[in-house]
Amino acid sequence: MSVTIYHNPACGTSRNTLAMIEASGEKPTVVLYLKTPPDRATLADLAARSGVGVRGLLREKGTPYAELGLGDPTLGEAQLLDAMLAHPILINRPIVVTPKGVRLCRPSEKVLEILENPVAAFTKEDGEKVAR
Repeated sequence: MSVTIYHNPACGTSRNTLAMIEASGEKPTVVLYLKTPPDRATLADLAARSGVGVRGLLREKGTPYAELGLGDPTLGEAQLLDAMLAHPILINRPIVVTPKGVRLCRPSEKVLEILENPVAAFTKEDGEKVAR
């Protein structure tokens, strides 16, 4: 099974998601999206296939979201994509792609929905237990 994770190693949710993927026996392709952001077409495709849309992939916390006025509901998808491409920190994470679908894995256990052989139980970094 081919698995890709758009990952930020500084993010606990992203680290937990990656660990769940690896615990399921997968060796994912890890895209460090802050260093190598997806292109416009890929980002738009991820937003559509994840079911959250472009606005749903926007990250507010710890980003220039407010200063760029991205909360303005009149902004269209093209403008939001422009902002995310200019400032990849605005892309929410982790995003995981498998043959079973695409998910914004917040919370991290959402990844279990799209893995071929998801782990039955997992303990997150903070000690929280996850069970399918």
